[in-house]
Amino acid sequence: MSAAANSLPDRYDARIRLAQSADVEALVRLINVAFRVELPFIEGDRINAGGVREYMKKGKFLLAEDSVGLAGCVYVEVRGDRGYLGLLGVEPRRQGTGLGRKLMHAAEDFFRTANCVAIDLRIVSARAPLSAFYRHLGYVETGTAPLPPDAPAKVPCHFILMSKSLA
Repeated sequence: MSAAANSLPDRYDARIRLAQSADVEALVRLINVAFRVELPFIEGDRINAGGVREYMKKGKFLLAEDSVGLAGCVYVEVRGDRGYLGLLGVEPRRQGTGLGRKLMHAAEDFFRTANCVAIDLRIVSARAPLSAFYRHLGYVETGTAPLPPDAPAKVPCHFILMSKSLA
């Protein structure tokens, strides 16, 4: 294990809070670095400050912070009696520590508090390991959808739709 990994807080040290407008630039940096794994099949950055602000008009970001700083995020949006979850991102040095799972549990608690009956999400088909991660958390595949026509995809791909009942 590297010295940098040894200096990171343990997996249970992160606290979860709602993002504020002052967090926009930090969110842009975090999301773009966390989604660098998409560069082989999606061109460019995942999001910019305007995009984060647009998301914040419709929903909220839950942030995970530890003694080192912003470590992860997830977007949550209530859509009637269902929740939509997206942009789950963990700072690369903190991936594999259980932080993504902690953010998912926080998102599910958020939706339960909002009286949602289920949670929906979508993943890009080229990110094959994500389906297994979400299935392990109780999500099931419910269908597919095309990427938007303006999506900067380098290879053919689509969205995989997944849902989880909160009942």
